[in-house]
Amino acid sequence: MLRIEVLCTSPDHPVNPWLDRWRIANRDRAQIVVRRNVDELKGGDLLFLVSCSQIVGPQDRAKFTHSLVLHASALPRGRGMSPHIWQILEGSNEIVLSMLEAEDKVDTGRIWRQAPIRFDGTELYDEINAKVFDAEIELMDWAVENFACVEPRSQQGEATYYKRRTPEDSKVSPDASIAEIFDLLRVSDPERYPAFFEYRGARYEISLKKR
Repeated sequence: MLRIEVLCTSPDHPVNPWLDRWRIANRDRAQIVVRRNVDELKGGDLLFLVSCSQIVGPQDRAKFTHSLVLHASALPRGRGMSPHIWQILEGSNEIVLSMLEAEDKVDTGRIWRQAPIRFDGTELYDEINAKVFDAEIELMDWAVENFACVEPRSQQGEATYYKRRTPEDSKVSPDASIAEIFDLLRVSDPERYPAFFEYRGARYEISLKKR
């Protein structure tokens, strides 16, 4: 039976229900453990780094036959943090999810597989997440089935980088129209990083809900 570990360093990240369902769905063909800290890694056939904010060094990667990262951009463009959020804010309705080998330099490894994720521009935060996380699970399934025969390719082209998002990146102007801030409203995590504005000395949070 395959031994697989998934490192997701945030226990409150919205991807966790997807990882739990994937672990249960594959329990007959693999021993799967979700870890929260790089120090907990034991080793095995595959390591998946999903929404992982820690660096996994060569000594820890050596515990696994393959260590793979899921990253929502068409690498080498869009290296860095929260790439799908930044791309939606740039106006993109199609992004590429990349599965790549983990390396010392973040987001530079060889690419195993890429898959498009399409949006129609109306999705709110939970719907965006669902499309991204569904695609991640599909790539993880593919890796489990094909890791013995995969032919990875090096990244080609000019690299670009996104910065880490902070709560301040969810701040909007009280003078802006709904149309002007709509994309920011729909990508803002209403629980962890809600959109907000400051007015008359007070701070107000904003959330959207479809009817």
